[in-house]
Amino acid sequence: MRGTSIIGTIAAASLLAGCNAHQSTLAPFGADAVDIRHLFIIMLVGAVAIAAAVALLMRHAVRAPEGAISHRGGMRIVLWLGGIIPTIVLLGLLAYSLPYMRPRPVAPADLQIAVDGEQFWWRVTYRPAAGTPVEGANEIRIPTGRTVAFRLSAGDVVHSFWIPGLAGKMDMIPGRTNTLVVRADKPGRYRGQCAEFCGLSHALMAFDVIAMPPGAFDAWLAGQRRPAVASDGEGARLFAANGCGGCHTIAGVTARTRIGPDLTHFGSRRTLAAGILPMTPANVAGFIRHPEKTKPGVRMPSFPQLSQDQAMALTRYLQGLK
Repeated sequence: MRGTSIIGTIAAASLLAGCNAHQSTLAPFGADAVDIRHLFIIMLVGAVAIAAAVALLMRHAVRAPEGAISHRGGMRIVLWLGGIIPTIVLLGLLAYSLPYMRPRPVAPADLQIAVDGEQFWWRVTYRPAAGTPVEGANEIRIPTGRTVAFRLSAGDVVHSFWIPGLAGKMDMIPGRTNTLVVRADKPGRYRGQCAEFCGLSHALMAFDVIAMPPGAFDAWLAGQRRPAVASDGEGARLFAANGCGGCHTIAGVTARTRIGPDLTHFGSRRTLAAGILPMTPANVAGFIRHPEKTKPGVRMPSFPQLSQDQAMALTRYLQGLK
């Protein structure tokens, strides 16, 4: 009885581990993830039915008296249950699933979003059919009801782009661009993750995904095209004095560079360090001084020479960039 209770607890915990609407294929907000969930349920039901049939066959074989099945009868069972029926079932499942594998069509007028995987963050560039490109980092916004083509590549090592509630995984390979075409059907805030080991902070490489109504998305994208409002405060002076502009772009303030994340609208993001930390002043200041404590292997240099007051002044400047 105790063993049965333990097995039941483990099974329940395994099932509950997938009950996360924030990052789960079983809680889709995109058309492709709906298809994936549908196929998963069909495969799961089929697997349970096959496992139950095998268990019943084993029970019958154990309880049957010796000699109940002849050699000829046993060979027929092996042929049908081990060869012919599994072949028919697998071919049927393949034929049923092939239409779901057809790539979603994309038109020249559809929004393209280039996503480059870095160690350990995401460079995001919006390329609408009309208008200038807009660059961001560690956050992706998409309009609902519209087809979006992700152009995926990597700048250093192999990464894997995965938004469980939107679509399947796709590798990001240096020197190559892969295309993932999706359509979000439900607005909300979700989560994506790197699904390929890419270094020490692989597990700390996430991003927010915000699906927005089309009108709200267009207004947001227009706002992102505007440059940051320059500040003459202490934080702006510290940003320039410590060479931050050598790696980070702030449109309207610094020269353009593609070494580190674009900070033009840094203050409008909800998370810090590629989806790992809430965007609080204490977290921003701590990351500026010692980024390696949050993300081992990060390429951003640390700034321990900054006092806590200086780090907070720099933080106020960056969080004012909206």
